[in-house]
Amino acid sequence: MKNKKKSQDKAVGKSGVKDQVSYPSELQYLAEAAGSVSLEPIGQTLQNNYMPYAMSVIISRAIPEIDGFKPAHRKLLYTMYKAGLLNGARSKSANVVGATMKLNPHGDQAIYDTLVRLTRGNETLLHPYIDSKGNMGKQYSKDMQSAAPRYTEVKLDAIANEIFRGIDEDMVDFVPNYDGTMSEPTLLPTAFPGILVNANQGIAVGMASNICSFNLQEVCRAVIAYINDPGCDLLQYMPAPDFASGAALIYDESKMREIYNSGRGSFKLRAEYTINKADNCIEIREIPYTSTIESIIDKLAELVKSGKIKEITDVRDETDINGLCITIDYRKTADPEQLMQKLFSLTELENSFPCNFNVLIEGCPQVLGVKAIIAQWLKFRRNCVKRRLLFQERKLQVKLHLLQALAEILLDIDKAINIIKNTEKDDAVVPNLMEAFAVDAEQAEYICNIKLRQLNKEHILQRLEEKRKITDDLADIAATLAQTAKLNALIIKELKTIADKYGQERKTKIIAAADITEVSDADFIEDFNLRVFLTRDGYLKKLALTSLRSTAELKLKENDQIWQMQSGSNKQELLLFSSQANLYKLKLSDLNDDKPSDWGTYLPNLLSLAADEKIVGMLITSDYKGEIAAAYADGRVSRVELAAYATKQNRKKLIKAVSTHSPVIAVYYLPPDTAGEQRDFVLISDQAKAVLFNLDLINRKSTRTNRGDQVLKLKKQAQILDFIPLNDLADKADWERHRIHKLGTSGITLKSADLQERQITLFK
Repeated sequence: MKNKKKSQDKAVGKSGVKDQVSYPSELQYLAEAAGSVSLEPIGQTLQNNYMPYAMSVIISRAIPEIDGFKPAHRKLLYTMYKAGLLNGARSKSANVVGATMKLNPHGDQAIYDTLVRLTRGNETLLHPYIDSKGNMGKQYSKDMQSAAPRYTEVKLDAIANEIFRGIDEDMVDFVPNYDGTMSEPTLLPTAFPGILVNANQGIAVGMASNICSFNLQEVCRAVIAYINDPGCDLLQYMPAPDFASGAALIYDESKMREIYNSGRGSFKLRAEYTINKADNCIEIREIPYTSTIESIIDKLAELVKSGKIKEITDVRDETDINGLCITIDYRKTADPEQLMQKLFSLTELENSFPCNFNVLIEGCPQVLGVKAIIAQWLKFRRNCVKRRLLFQERKLQVKLHLLQALAEILLDIDKAINIIKNTEKDDAVVPNLMEAFAVDAEQAEYICNIKLRQLNKEHILQRLEEKRKITDDLADIAATLAQTAKLNALIIKELKTIADKYGQERKTKIIAAADITEVSDADFIEDFNLRVFLTRDGYLKKLALTSLRSTAELKLKENDQIWQMQSGSNKQELLLFSSQANLYKLKLSDLNDDKPSDWGTYLPNLLSLAADEKIVGMLITSDYKGEIAAAYADGRVSRVELAAYATKQNRKKLIKAVSTHSPVIAVYYLPPDTAGEQRDFVLISDQAKAVLFNLDLINRKSTRTNRGDQVLKLKKQAQILDFIPLNDLADKADWERHRIHKLGTSGITLKSADLQERQITLFK
């Protein structure tokens, strides 16, 4: 008790809250307290407890089997079949849910959700297995939920005949239900590849399945083609998936072939729409299978609110009894086709369907291509048909066995009558007939049960004809079982009948990927000509030319002035060089549109510049052609090709954009067509020395960090004060006396030692 008290004191502090202790020690304490707790490694615990759960989810819940159903689907449909809902009237869904719990004890809500998905009213499946009445919700809406099961009615749809036909003829195995009170089928003898005809999704433990749906007629044709030639190209018969939601599939043959071969991949679906130019609206009637009305409308509202889409004035959900409808009102000045291309890129009006054809084959999950799934289904179906034929053979053999006894007594019918008439006891009739005609007990019993009126010639001839027909049928069954070709012919005949009876036209249209207009981010940017101004104090003003024409005065902070100016368009990039040799890249479309009366954007805040870092140069480009000239405090000037700053990634900052050997004074951009006096620059030192030179004297290099050439020789402690294009100076003629024709001079003294801040003429 004393040691136990110390342990408690250690675990609980003054605040009454348990302090952290080592896990093994805590377990040991609990073991001592309980007296019977045993410790085991975590790996052993997972193996003993988690693995059985994982296997149960994979095998018994989430992954569909080759008949196209998960256990929950199969139990529900079989319950409806046994309840007579294949040909009878509809029954309340609540009755079906309650009856299904005899096979599926996982709760009534889970069963009802499964039922809803299989109904015609929910519009999830291309070929629904359940005919419904009442509100079953919609697959394309999260908010349109189904009514309670007491309000809806269901029965099996006509196509369910093809999944149950022959189930009572020993086509599949049966197992006891969970409490052993009844039996249920392990698979359903589906006469067509339902695994491919109806979409199926499931998430298990460590794996998932996502199988798209295909057109029934196309699938049947593909299976028939595969039976005749296993090496056939399935794309010729079933070119692409087909969905209950319709829409359009963007077809890329190479990607589709990869999905068919491997069972993995993805393709894109996009909405179908009509444009009503009279009312300036777009009506969307079909959306991708993986999209919902709510997600589309919410995204549209977000785009309009953020200003990314300015052409839309209103969005409405007008879904009614006639089906899905999303109405988009657009401005009269907008191009509706171009607007839809934008919306395809920005919303779920265009969405991907990821394929993962994971199917449970004999209890083992396998990811299979379409051809492999067809092969597995054929193997399964052949086995079902064989079992049906064997069942029919056994029944015919029993009947033939009885009819053979009838043929035997026809040789002496009077003898049989006399034996029956002269036998004293009832239980002796059968033994006497067996002895007299060499028949077994079953045959003798059959003879005894023949009515006197059936001993007429017509009835006997009919039975003899029936015997002959049964003999022929048995021979035909034996031949079918012995020859795979005949077995295949039987399956082909069934597939053709199903395709003709239940087939329907494709709902999902196919459009070639080459016909799709590719939309880039630049297409969403409003383009206009603009001018960008950089001030000495670090303010950046982005002004549209239209706003500049309305006023000639630009508002600046007190004592601030324009330092650099560049012209361009809103779709171009802005490059900003800093005094610490960094390069900042900005998209002009991301910057606020300023007015002439605004101060502009304060770059130290926007770019998070260091305390002693400032912008020393800017340029606008889209193709990274041309070059830059950078001047350094030690009198050197470098020329670098602008292409050296182009990056494949969308990088917003480049370090060591220019040389770091000396502080950068200024950086200027020279377009590709810059020549002559446009390449004249003035370099001024703080010792009142200056030179005028042409940049052609500087060697151009492709390395960003090259030190450049020594243009102006400086004394100790001296440094460059400014680097100015000659065209920016008002008195260009006065600077000609500072011109040099070779580099490395000490410069010419300025006329006035009192250097004034230079003034830049904005409009020339």
